[in-house]
Amino acid sequence: MNVPSELISMLDGEHGTTKQKAARLVIDLASSAGATDFVRCEHSHVSGVSVITGGHGLRRFLSDLAGDDKGTVSIPTTLNSAGCDREKMEEMEIDYPDFLKYQFEIIDAYSNLGIDATLSCTPYDRGIDLAEGIGSWAESNAVCFSNSYTSLITNRESGLSALATALTGWAPLWGLHIEENRVPNIHVKVECPMEYISDWSVLGDWIGKQIRPEWRMPWGMMPHISGLPDNASFEMKKALTAAAANYGCPMLWADGYTNDSPIFDNYQGELIFTENDLQLRYEELSPKGIVDLVVIGCPQASVGEVRATASYVRSKMENGENIPEKRLWIFTSGHNYDILESDGTIDLLEEAGALVLKDTCPEVTPYNRKKFNHILTNSLKAEHYLTSGLNKMPTSVSTISDCVDHAFNPNLITDPRPTLESIKVKPMFSNKKHRIGDLEISGKSLPSQKEWSIEGRALVTDVPITYLGYVNRDTGVIEERGHPLDGIAIEDTILIYPKGSGSTVAPFVLMGLIYTGKGPKAIVNCDVCPLTLPAASLLNVPYAHGFELNPTLEVNTGDRVLMKLTDGVVSLSVISRVSED
Repeated sequence: MNVPSELISMLDGEHGTTKQKAARLVIDLASSAGATDFVRCEHSHVSGVSVITGGHGLRRFLSDLAGDDKGTVSIPTTLNSAGCDREKMEEMEIDYPDFLKYQFEIIDAYSNLGIDATLSCTPYDRGIDLAEGIGSWAESNAVCFSNSYTSLITNRESGLSALATALTGWAPLWGLHIEENRVPNIHVKVECPMEYISDWSVLGDWIGKQIRPEWRMPWGMMPHISGLPDNASFEMKKALTAAAANYGCPMLWADGYTNDSPIFDNYQGELIFTENDLQLRYEELSPKGIVDLVVIGCPQASVGEVRATASYVRSKMENGENIPEKRLWIFTSGHNYDILESDGTIDLLEEAGALVLKDTCPEVTPYNRKKFNHILTNSLKAEHYLTSGLNKMPTSVSTISDCVDHAFNPNLITDPRPTLESIKVKPMFSNKKHRIGDLEISGKSLPSQKEWSIEGRALVTDVPITYLGYVNRDTGVIEERGHPLDGIAIEDTILIYPKGSGSTVAPFVLMGLIYTGKGPKAIVNCDVCPLTLPAASLLNVPYAHGFELNPTLEVNTGDRVLMKLTDGVVSLSVISRVSED
């Protein structure tokens, strides 16, 4: 491995303890990924800001970094959205003990590291002077957007790995940095009109729901999409990548809107998206009961998206209507807020009774459950996380015009509010079958882990685990309806799964569980997982990957397994098999 001299000096502690930890993580990730070289990055974007996402794991980790005057970022670095608009806390009615105190403790800690607290989840939509080069971005929607539509190249980093690169300036040269890895693995044919922004959001989400465990996708799903209509707006393209990113998509090719897809015939799967598929999803997602709140802007709304919302609002105002009880919340970045304020759009929306928020995003806001128990939005990204353990709130989806109609008229639907239990969920695809007989397989660990031996009960799935929102950050119980391990705690297990999915804040959730003793005693992934590896590296949890056989299929949940790391090689053996139910 060709480690740069600057990175070696950081690893030796010559630049302080903070950069020493960061360098160790960068080198661990490089080794696990099989990278032999490193690349100097131009820019970093760090996720994990809201109190309800990073939680106590994030706050404790940041406090561990405090006091090192050498521990500041080496490259320009921006920060993801927070959990509230500091200037409008009263209007948001957040009912969370000491929320503002904890939130700005986190932001101040990042600022002390030299990070620009832009508080935006759309760094591609604020005029950053960077259109090309290598970045290290950790907001999933931004990763997918930048790789798909711009010349900026970034792997799908975790909040921790992006922070490590920000502090050191270096990242492993691997994954999507390498041209031969930037090839599609799914072909999606669109055979229906795509008229609304929300149609594109539905498409991205639909693709993710079709993924099969047997499909080999080491970098996540990367679809080539054909058949899209002409003249899609910036907002439509943004909605597509944001929803696809929910399922680990780091880039896509959309004919007519991205560079041409590399010629590729060996797709893992071919999918056809029809008018029936689109309407079926709208029917499934349509509001079935009283709507308490309407939210627009996940990811944070662009200037065009806010103006489109304002045009529907204006037509209602011209008929003498107003929005009661601030039932419409619009989320945007501080950068876009300033533009919209200068052209009068903010004044118009507020005059109508809307609440326009900056520096925050619908998915990371803790809602007051005494008042809000059913949300309507135009975003499948918002729906994905609002229904998760972040807020556990029934969430419906429709077009912006329908959303505005519901905001103005609370009585459009008077049936009882839906509950999460009333929403049908399909079981996730799984290929697991019960295994018998002896098993001993070999894999790899991390350079920072020299020798260990661990024995315990295996908890196994061939379906990725989404830590943010779908693993309870207090109990460690997996809470994702339809997941094979739904309702099962990861505590004190040897946890075996393909990789992490969903939000790039995953390592902070996992770290919080490890800090409190609710995490696994060891972790096994099939592929190198930048959403899992950082927590294992920094907290020295036994970690293994790269086995010659797929451990998610060869080991049963309940098997007693022994893992040993010796001379850089991990051996995993089954001591006793659990009986088949």
